[in-house]
Amino acid sequence: MSTATSDAELYPLETAWKTLAVAGGGVAVLGLLAITLPLATGIAIASLLGILLILSGFLHGGYAVSARGWSGTLWQVVLAVVSVVAGLVVITNPVFGLVTLTVLVIAYLFVDGIAELTTSVRMKPGSGRGWIAASGLLSLVLAGLLWAGFPADAAWIVGLWVGVSLLVTGLSMIGVAYGGRPVEDDVAPPSTEPRPL
Repeated sequence: MSTATSDAELYPLETAWKTLAVAGGGVAVLGLLAITLPLATGIAIASLLGILLILSGFLHGGYAVSARGWSGTLWQVVLAVVSVVAGLVVITNPVFGLVTLTVLVIAYLFVDGIAELTTSVRMKPGSGRGWIAASGLLSLVLAGLLWAGFPADAAWIVGLWVGVSLLVTGLSMIGVAYGGRPVEDDVAPPSTEPRPL
């Protein structure tokens, strides 16, 4: 007998669908807040990134000190210094961090668009290649629009991006929850009144 358990046994959706729906609603509300306050969301994300860079720098520095005989120690020290300096720059000037993150979003959309268009060309007709091509074109159009509005759009695009992502994730969690609820929840409870003869 196998001791492995499936995901359904670990998290039975039929009994926990309400919890998933509530969690999805919470994530969707956070997404709406991020969409309505994109600048504040972007600054918070940039600040968090700065803190993570500083922590990463300290970890690299600690490793470089503990592994003195290793040939890559110098690179670990350089990486530690660069990480700490970059983190301090982002924390002291989060708008600069937003500009950098916006450039990364533009680059991601551009590469994603090219990759999807290339994939769609290699697909067989009628296998959904039109959807893949449309997604790739949309990514390229978004990258172009962001680049045309750069750097002015840097103040809000990261927060909006995160907000939309959270909103879509929350709504999909709600959809999965309602799709996994037991069938008997959809059936009206039987009436307790006696039927007329």
